[in-house]
Amino acid sequence: MLRWTRFNIISVVLGFAFLYLPIVLLVVFSFNESKLVTVWGGFSAKWYVSLLSNQALLDAAWVTIRVGLLSATFATILGTMAALTLVRYTRFRGRMLFSGMVYAPLVMPEVITGLSLLLLFVAIGLDRGFWTITLAHTTLTMCFVAVVVQSRLLSFDQSIEEAAQDLGAPPVRTFFEVTLPIISPAVFSGWVLAFTLSLDDLVIASFTSGPGATTLPMKIYSQVRLGVTPEINAVCTILIAIVTVGVICASVVTKRREVQRERDERAAAASA
Repeated sequence: MLRWTRFNIISVVLGFAFLYLPIVLLVVFSFNESKLVTVWGGFSAKWYVSLLSNQALLDAAWVTIRVGLLSATFATILGTMAALTLVRYTRFRGRMLFSGMVYAPLVMPEVITGLSLLLLFVAIGLDRGFWTITLAHTTLTMCFVAVVVQSRLLSFDQSIEEAAQDLGAPPVRTFFEVTLPIISPAVFSGWVLAFTLSLDDLVIASFTSGPGATTLPMKIYSQVRLGVTPEINAVCTILIAIVTVGVICASVVTKRREVQRERDERAAAASA
């Protein structure tokens, strides 16, 4: 039995304080009345109201959300297909190369990925802008989706698919009506992870962006270099809220799916 010593408690408290205290301070000072972000001048939500008149930040936020939604969707589709290929087809020519290409962005420095994508877009004559950022984020986040979905497929009971096919369902219908509903929590978790990574990315977007396609992290970074303002704290707080809600929703959906799956397994065992 694990016993909590004073050293363990202090270590945990200091660790969580180091991780979350800066975030708490950022959220608190986003409601600061004063323009000085380090001096508390009273509670006020005026900086959130002023965001509505900051067209540059609003445009950057809209670009970021669109890029995140599209890239996360593309990455989820491609990552799920890659995970299925790696799990179900264990032997085919070039499997090792394919696996390495799928997982390469996990260990590749973002500056290298961004530079290589920049050179690719320049070589093929593709104008940098919204779609190049979307393609770059899809490339970055697809491998994370593949890892999440692959971990679920490794524990998947393929006899369920075999039973569906024995009853006359073709492979495509079996996948969409049997396999996909079972692995949907992992697919949804992969989508949320891909969307979060897209919202957070700065390095790759800086290499692949163009005129009229400035993401919110790029805009925040350019303004922070001139000094932190309460509006920056406010927009960062909104981002934190969006990510928090997404993570909570993913956790709730995954938990409900797991509970439902356990109930179905118990019901199937009882009927047998």
